[in-house]
Amino acid sequence: MSSGHPAGLCGVDAMTPNALVLTGRITRADVPGLCARLEALVSGAPEASGTVVVDCDVGGVVHPDLAVVEAVARLGLVARRAGGVELRLRNVPVELGALLGLVGLADGVETIRTAPE
Repeated sequence: MSSGHPAGLCGVDAMTPNALVLTGRITRADVPGLCARLEALVSGAPEASGTVVVDCDVGGVVHPDLAVVEAVARLGLVARRAGGVELRLRNVPVELGALLGLVGLADGVETIRTAPE
């Protein structure tokens, strides 16, 4: 009998393994690299499956500010331009959720799980 933990990451759907993780302090200089990482993720995804889902985990972001909002907005643009790509935010800090709402981006990107307060 096995009493170990189940394989895989807790809270990550095994059928949508595409994940982009943002951690630490995000600056405007980081945004082009993040967009390139998302482009690489979606370019390697199989097209026959229909919509490609990418979960963007922002729970590790330190001091969410307008640079993070810009990153989310630009990542959303990259996803839309790629066609058939759904970008979902995971573990959204309350502060970032408030900023996204303030600038009108809260409805632009699906949030699948907010971080606890």
